[in-house]
Amino acid sequence: MSTTFQLDTSTSRANPTPQVMKRLTVPKIRQRKQDGVTAELLVMLTAYTARQAQLLDAHCDLLLVGDSLGQVIYGLPSTIPVTLDMMANHAAAVVRGSYHSVVVVDMPFGSYESSPQQAFESAARLLKESGAAAVKLEGGVAMAETAAFLNQRGIPVMGHVGLTPQAVNVLGGYAARGRSDAEADKIVTDAKALDDAGAFAIVVEGVVETIAIDVTKAVSCPTIGIGASAQCDGQVLVTEDMLGMFERVPRFVKRYEDIAGIIEKTVATYAEEVRDRSFPSVEQTYQPKK
Repeated sequence: MSTTFQLDTSTSRANPTPQVMKRLTVPKIRQRKQDGVTAELLVMLTAYTARQAQLLDAHCDLLLVGDSLGQVIYGLPSTIPVTLDMMANHAAAVVRGSYHSVVVVDMPFGSYESSPQQAFESAARLLKESGAAAVKLEGGVAMAETAAFLNQRGIPVMGHVGLTPQAVNVLGGYAARGRSDAEADKIVTDAKALDDAGAFAIVVEGVVETIAIDVTKAVSCPTIGIGASAQCDGQVLVTEDMLGMFERVPRFVKRYEDIAGIIEKTVATYAEEVRDRSFPSVEQTYQPKK
């Protein structure tokens, strides 16, 4: 059932008045692809804060609270150290800042791999504490039983195949996957297993384009590409990467803006005005009443 949010008269910067919108649902996302054809391509971006969610929400179908926040927000070397507490807190902020998109939260490394029961406890906690609609987990055949277990117990699952960042130590790096026939076959097999397990969508990351096309044709649920193919049923990027917040980005990222440059220029101007006492001016100071 979709939810209509009423207008909030708050004047807080953190909670500005939103437009009345109906939030999309997991079934609506899955229904975008019928008989192998996607009626409308899915737009997904990462979000980690309430304000970021507010800015992205109207333009996206899904907001992913990715474990990439470990690197983007916390400056960690990989996603491996990310905790359930981190994911729950940031997901709650994104839910508070959004009114339209389906909010999906990554299950962090070590929170779901040992058993379906462990995965259920972790996923249930994430959804209860944040209000997110679904979880995302990495892995294919090995995680199919877990995905089915969660789905059967009311927790929608988004899958993730190809380059799986949580397995970076096993993979030996972040190189594209699917360059050998055996690797390509495994990726397609992994995607089919997740589809059969009831995944409502599957992220296909860092794979040779032909493999992404094969996966998209092989599964009944939508595929969301990142470093994959324009022929996927949708796309996702790390928001900070596409906005140009970092100098180094993966090859598959298109930098739509140089936000880092804008910030640096703006801060330099502020620092100059503070030092020459031109800020604050009369417009920014309080004067005695006459």
